Amino acid sequence: MALDNFFKINFPYGIKSNGKGEWTAFNREYKPLGYTDSVKDVSDKEFKYCKYKNLTESVLKKLGDTDGAVEKENNKIVRVFLYNDGSNPSNFTSKELYRRYFEKLEILSKLKKS
Repeated sequence: MALDNFFKINFPYGIKSNGKGEWTAFNREYKPLGYTDSVKDVSDKEFKYCKYKNLTESVLKKLGDTDGAVEKENNKIVRVFLYNDGSNPSNFTSKELYRRYFEKLEILSKLKKS
């Protein structure tokens, strides 16, 4: 898939953990924010991870509020998708989808580094 707009390139599609309690955001192509499809191979070390206070399982589940949005490995949440194809604000004209998405960004933006 080729990223074709500012939203899909520069806004988080989801967040993922490195297994050390640290998290980072990724765009619609599972690459660091700002990366496009022209950058073919992106290693995990190109992501910037950070540990956040109060990023609990409850918060993660609130962020991933659609079916399949929360992925687990060994019973730990490792990836959370903020939207899916049916709730992607940039694919529709629904202000409600943007409202829901930006509520999730607000939750993330209030997290403090630990």
